Amino acid sequence: MTALDLSSPVAVVGTGTMGQGIAQVALVAGHPVRLYDAAPGRAQAAADAIGARLDRLVAKDRLTAADRDAARARLLPAESLAELADCALVVEAVLERLDVKQELLRELEGIVDEDCLLATNTSSLSVTAIGGALSDPGRFVGLHFFNPAPLLPLVEVVSGFATDVTYATRAYETARAWGKTPVACADTPGFIVNRIARPFYAEAFAVHEAQGADPATIDAVLRECGGFKMGAFELTDLIGQDVNESVTHSVWQAFFNDVRFTPSLAQRRLVESGRLGRKSGHGWYDYAEDAERDEPHTAERQQQPAYVVAEGDLGPASELLPLIREAGIPVREEEEDHGTRLVLPGGGQLALADGQTSVEFRDVVYFDLAVDYRRATRIAVSASQDTSPGTLTEAIGLFQAIGKDVSVIGDVPGMIVARTVARIVDLAHDAVAKGVATVEDIDTAMRLGVNYPMGPFEWSRRLGRGWAYDLLDELHVREPSGRYAPSLALYRHAYASDKREGSTS
Repeated sequence: MTALDLSSPVAVVGTGTMGQGIAQVALVAGHPVRLYDAAPGRAQAAADAIGARLDRLVAKDRLTAADRDAARARLLPAESLAELADCALVVEAVLERLDVKQELLRELEGIVDEDCLLATNTSSLSVTAIGGALSDPGRFVGLHFFNPAPLLPLVEVVSGFATDVTYATRAYETARAWGKTPVACADTPGFIVNRIARPFYAEAFAVHEAQGADPATIDAVLRECGGFKMGAFELTDLIGQDVNESVTHSVWQAFFNDVRFTPSLAQRRLVESGRLGRKSGHGWYDYAEDAERDEPHTAERQQQPAYVVAEGDLGPASELLPLIREAGIPVREEEEDHGTRLVLPGGGQLALADGQTSVEFRDVVYFDLAVDYRRATRIAVSASQDTSPGTLTEAIGLFQAIGKDVSVIGDVPGMIVARTVARIVDLAHDAVAKGVATVEDIDTAMRLGVNYPMGPFEWSRRLGRGWAYDLLDELHVREPSGRYAPSLALYRHAYASDKREGSTS
């Protein structure tokens, strides 16, 4: 089944931010668009707002005046649902309440043609549950746009339990014809993005709750070491703490309180205090005009070590060795079956975060995972009370010598980036194993939906087959709540032979 013909009218019910955005996308693509809102006057106000945005596109040379005028002529506010009778697609973007959506769709089903595609833009409710109110749920799909809809390319096309594949295909092809990048997804809590992205927030909050580091330092490490565009604290302040916590709570409840998705108590307290982020003037950070900017912890300058000894294969951190040599520090490599570490002149060791803690080993400093050690501008290191000051000083000096700012954090197993990436990789493998989406669609969704530096499976391939499993297994030993227990899918992946690697490597 192909995309809707451009002559086919499209309706959007609900004229908030998302409703207006979706209407604009369909309008610019060339469809006649009807806008409906139950509140009197809102449909017209939304049409006026969309018209003003089209004017701005013309001013920026992103749309011709002729195309703007034609689009305006195709945009019609509707005063009743009956005026949507001839539409080929109706997308609802009303209040996120199951009963409200079900009642609306039951009414629409009695108005539109029997072949009309019905869709919801829900981000937190079950598509199957919403469609369960329909006599023909086969023509009902999820079309989850991301805000702002006219700018962000990703659309999750969600098939409910009863969705007919022909209608899902029509929705998918229509989204693609509108210039979007659709990904197909089964109806699972959080769909793709909101399911797999939970650890990005959860692990940052967990490190903070464990007194491992302050929000500004964690954010800086996620950005400057992990390659994420924003840190978890600044991003949730932008989204709204209440909104982000609501999604987390919804996913957690939908998975029957699965410990892997447990909400953050610190974030709950933030919401209870009314500190909702930028929109309230205060969240994790203070946004008052006279507020001082929170700065990440950055270690003072230290002398670089005279040399290092590389024992074993450094794996994901192997690109550090040429950087150290380029800084003029001699590197001696020794093969070791039991070690993957750097030995410093004072005898202390420097090791990539592996889910263990510094207190378990004598004189060890851990350093965090970087998406690209050459391009990273900051590295986090951790030490325990038993780590000698000299070893920590040499570790700081080594990373400073290769051009990195250094943040010293507490003795947190898995540190910041490493534990976050490992959990994202695990949830991605688990999602594929459970039929949520394909490897390719998950990587696409996470790159485009939340702007990750790479998709989870690309990360998995770079890190090596067993890396994420081994780190989570160590974390699970230290916190046996189940939160870090590797999934069966990740276990199978870690221990599969190369010839059976397949597309989920």
